Amino acid sequence: MADLIEHASDVADEAARRAHRAVVPGRVQRRRGRFFLLASAIALVGYLSLMVVVRANKSLQADVAATMRIQRTQHPMLVRAMSAVSWFGFRPQSLILPATAIAGAWLLRFRTEALFLIAAWGASFLSFTTKLFVQRPRPDGELFRVVEANIRDSSFPSGHTLHYVAFWGFFSYLIFTKVRNGVVRWVTTGFIATMAALVGPSRVYLGHHWLTDVLASYLLGLAYLLGLVTVYRWVRSWLHADNGQDG
Repeated sequence: MADLIEHASDVADEAARRAHRAVVPGRVQRRRGRFFLLASAIALVGYLSLMVVVRANKSLQADVAATMRIQRTQHPMLVRAMSAVSWFGFRPQSLILPATAIAGAWLLRFRTEALFLIAAWGASFLSFTTKLFVQRPRPDGELFRVVEANIRDSSFPSGHTLHYVAFWGFFSYLIFTKVRNGVVRWVTTGFIATMAALVGPSRVYLGHHWLTDVLASYLLGLAYLLGLVTVYRWVRSWLHADNGQDG
């Protein structure tokens, strides 16, 4: 048993060494990841403005018109494609996939990154609390086509959209700024960016959200992501300032 444990530890050590060798130097990471708190603040103001408007008037004619227009095209393949885009945001996969990413980063000894991924996952709590505050009804199945799904909370904002932008956006940032292999870097970030761009329209097309729900989540997700990236860069610079490391 002791030999087995020692072998497992050696395998984990080697995996961690390989993972860190695949990471670009810190100066390259910082050059690739130049975001600004000003952009985060602007996005946050936009989100708060939408929240005020929606809470004052939970049924907006512009939302009704947008939903009818987006749902105008009816095709089984399109329904399946939009359902596939939204699939990652439903339970249990919305819990299993982020937990796997965090555990993987921790086991590969990217401990700071794992902690910030946990913080990125915390954006979902903002969605939960905002839903309780706004209490906006979802689209009415009598007026629109609503694809059946296990949904029990209110509509504003879109938890799917916020999760994709905040958590997977930060995961994509880490991949893009750290990984040496260009194919892995671009394929991963390209896939995540595509899913994040499509998840908002998919939520409206499936009849689960209003357009302003997803627009608000894009703004909040962007504000959260940019703010988190800025703090992460500060922390990384502080951690390596004293010992002169460039990792």
